[in-house]
Amino acid sequence: MASTKDFLFEIGTEEMPSAPLINASKQLPKLLAAGLAAAGLAHGDIRVISSPRRLAAIVTDVATETEAVHESLRGPKTQIAFDGDGNPTKAAQGFARKCGIDASELSRAVAEDGNEYVFAEKNVPSAPAMPILSALGHDVIAQTEWPNYRSQRWGSEHESFVRPIRWICALLGEEVVPVKYADVTSGNTTRGHRVLSPGEHVVSEPSAYEGVLEAAHVLGAERREAVIREGISAIEAARPGCRVETPKKTFDEVVNLCEWPTVLVGKFDEEFLKVPHEIICESMLSNQRYFPIFDAEGNLTREFVIVSNADPAVSETVISGNERVVRPRLDDAKFFYEEDLKISLDQFRERLAKVAFQKDLGSVLAKSERIESIALALTHEARIGAKMAAASARAAHLCKADLVSSAVVEFTSQQGVMGGYYALAAGEGEDVAEGIRDHYRPRFAGDDLPEGTCGCVVAVADKLDTIAGMFAIGEPPTGSKDPYALRRAAIGVVTILRDRLHVSYEPLVAAALEALSDQGIEFDAEKVAADVNAFILGRMQQMVRDDGVSADTVAAVSAGSVTAPDDFFALAHALEDARANDPETFENLAIAFARAAHLADASIVGDADESLMGESELSLAKALAVAREGVSSALEAKEYASAISALAAVREPLDAFFADVMVMDEDQTLRENRLRLLGELVAVFSGVANIGELARKK
Repeated sequence: MASTKDFLFEIGTEEMPSAPLINASKQLPKLLAAGLAAAGLAHGDIRVISSPRRLAAIVTDVATETEAVHESLRGPKTQIAFDGDGNPTKAAQGFARKCGIDASELSRAVAEDGNEYVFAEKNVPSAPAMPILSALGHDVIAQTEWPNYRSQRWGSEHESFVRPIRWICALLGEEVVPVKYADVTSGNTTRGHRVLSPGEHVVSEPSAYEGVLEAAHVLGAERREAVIREGISAIEAARPGCRVETPKKTFDEVVNLCEWPTVLVGKFDEEFLKVPHEIICESMLSNQRYFPIFDAEGNLTREFVIVSNADPAVSETVISGNERVVRPRLDDAKFFYEEDLKISLDQFRERLAKVAFQKDLGSVLAKSERIESIALALTHEARIGAKMAAASARAAHLCKADLVSSAVVEFTSQQGVMGGYYALAAGEGEDVAEGIRDHYRPRFAGDDLPEGTCGCVVAVADKLDTIAGMFAIGEPPTGSKDPYALRRAAIGVVTILRDRLHVSYEPLVAAALEALSDQGIEFDAEKVAADVNAFILGRMQQMVRDDGVSADTVAAVSAGSVTAPDDFFALAHALEDARANDPETFENLAIAFARAAHLADASIVGDADESLMGESELSLAKALAVAREGVSSALEAKEYASAISALAAVREPLDAFFADVMVMDEDQTLRENRLRLLGELVAVFSGVANIGELARKK
């Protein structure tokens, strides 16, 4: 067995952007593992070390040579492989060619089954690791992908990378692995921090690499993150109740902007606290990568966290410089806000006529008008009081107005939020401001729902308009594309209707399509309504399945008449629980119901005549009468477990009916009367669920 050594491969570059560095850090171990496996070179764990100027990996226990391989591959029988004169046939030649040898090199041997076959003997000698690793190093650099980023070339070379490569350190044990990429040749040196430890630093072997980096004031990503978090924790501990806001995206970027982090605290002028904290924070986070500090009451403070990559000895200078830099940024935010306050939301709204929403659906102003119509229908369906309905209508009227404000043009993620501030400043009232502020929620999985009823109404109206509009113009989401995030919008609609407004989506879809039609947009209303309802139902079904409800239970409830999301979820869980508690009853009931539904004839209407019934038929009829009343009262009270219990009680008389009665009797009068009885059974059940869906597939 070959001896093993650790392998170090480091690509040293100009400073790389954070996002592609994170992506490349995920690619590197996969590329190395695939290359080593393809070459037949055994190895141990692969660990990545990265910083803004380097992408490196240490591979433990890499074999110094591949294992020698002997293979004996069995081919066709001898009588098939050779003709009567002993010449190889096409079968033998094809087998030999597949094995990479000449047909004359085939051997013969008797196998365990007693038949003689031809065999191809292949001997692959061991190969040293050094040339394999040399080629692998070049290929890994060349194969690393940079989605959404352009690779760069440097000098007169054609090879490229996300940033120019300045050095390559490649070692197998203490030996340098020769790797050449563009105009860079590998060696046994790395480079330290640009300021604290400039120049080259010798790496004697892979196990010494991280120690050399730390001595040269460079920490790996995990260590940098830990240092930054420790510094932030110390800042919070020194200010009881305070909290440093560290959004993941910005935090990850800051980790990859430094090699030797120092956590510092700066301050901005108190006058900026009069500006909405959302744009102050976004300006600091997105422009300067500073982390804002909030006090115990959740108010923004003047202090902010700076992560420096400079010499800790000059921290005071770094703080002073950053404080000077942040002022003009915050001045801009303050200027935008104050200028926006000089213009009313109604004036902003008029400007929406010049802002396109979608080429076939008109301007954002047209969308705003449709949102108003849907909001009105929703407040009627949800029986919202007159005061809240009026506030919802006003919020729907103004919800998109801030899109043309200076603050939102500069800080696009604050759409809605700034509109809420402008509404309060104009005296619109808390409910209207909340409705404008929250109507984009939920923006992503796990996001908060709108806080109040007004926000919920406008949020549903906005999302339903987008869904209905895109279906109306023939641009629904496909399996791979959903450019308008309609699936996310549908999930938001279902969640708000389920948790807050407690109404069905179907009449709201009709209102959304009516609003489109009123604006002159032409479409097949019946078909589009069916498609949109099916689309929203599909999202709701998936959400229920994600809750742990089995697919056949979801299918059974979907076939019923319950469509309001809160009722749909409650009924699905109630049916799932009932099945779990009494699986035999529900399986038998499902089989019997499926049979009844199959026999029932919708063309035969009217009540069954009890005078024509036998004992089993009368028992079923009485059970159905009791079940009908129980289901009706239970559904009205939203007591779904009781409704399901009422259906389950029909099982025994239904079993007895099928055991004793020939439904398709030769006597037409009896046959039709029995079919009417089964039709009544199907009608009672269909108000709740298609229990036949629960029948197990045999």
